[in-house]
Amino acid sequence: MTLTLPTPAHPLKIGTRGSPLALAQAYETRSLLMAAFDLPEEAFEVVTVSTRGDRVQDRALRELGGKGLFSKEIEDRLLSGEVDIAVHSTKDMSVEQPEGLVLDTFLERENPFDAFITLDGKPLSELPQGAVVGSSSLRRKAQLLNKRPDLSVVEFRGSVQTRLKKLEDGVAEATFLAMAGLNRLGYDDVPRQAVTPEEMLPAVAQGAISIERRAGDKDIAEMLAALHHAPTGQAMACERAFLAKLDGSCQTPIAGLAQIEGGTLRLRGEILRTDGSESLTDDMTGAVEDGAAMGVEMAVKLLERAGAGFFDWT
Repeated sequence: MTLTLPTPAHPLKIGTRGSPLALAQAYETRSLLMAAFDLPEEAFEVVTVSTRGDRVQDRALRELGGKGLFSKEIEDRLLSGEVDIAVHSTKDMSVEQPEGLVLDTFLERENPFDAFITLDGKPLSELPQGAVVGSSSLRRKAQLLNKRPDLSVVEFRGSVQTRLKKLEDGVAEATFLAMAGLNRLGYDDVPRQAVTPEEMLPAVAQGAISIERRAGDKDIAEMLAALHHAPTGQAMACERAFLAKLDGSCQTPIAGLAQIEGGTLRLRGEILRTDGSESLTDDMTGAVEDGAAMGVEMAVKLLERAGAGFFDWT
């Protein structure tokens, strides 16, 4: 069967959020497709979609609902045919796919770790007692308070640019951003301290771009297969199985990282009480092909250790 490629007259429509980082990810996807199939830029159209998570900035994410906050409206456009593919930050995605949609293409993962940001480049260890740190992430808040219960955490919603501006305005003395986002935006001059996995594990799927499509679009499936980075896909299968078994959402502090070296996959996971008063961790290694099963096994073990009420809001 001959592959039907997009043309300037019939461009492939790429759905994305409208933030600078989301657009950078959509443009990266477009560039990869252009290179893979020798297509002009005019054969693609980037369509920005406003999501509820973008529109409502005055409330914490946990008050707004689950993971679909940054994807539902884009997925609705995909299902209706208004866009042909959707480009997402995988960490924002629900582990349950809407009927008719497939999430099976992952670009090579960027740096998955967090960056600790202060205007003067001061590390976390040098923050004075009682310092104010801004973050909208329940995971980051719980991890931070687990290590430094003396600190104060304030809500810090918005794009990378918005959060950096809040830092400059003195709303907080420090914040966390994803290293991947800073790298993709070219923010090399932002003072940062890389956070090691021994200090704080990242969010599940952090740093990975995923591309969603309709289940029946065979031409698009074939095009996207040319972009898929298999090791990243294997790591995502492990981490997202871990998250799914834990029933993770924006209301549960969960961290996880799967890394592949040779034929071995290492999964590190963490769950925390919402106030950071307790952290439970695990570390497993196994065969790459057993990644999803490892994720489920680790989640079960952590849930058994945690007991009832561990994730209750405190």
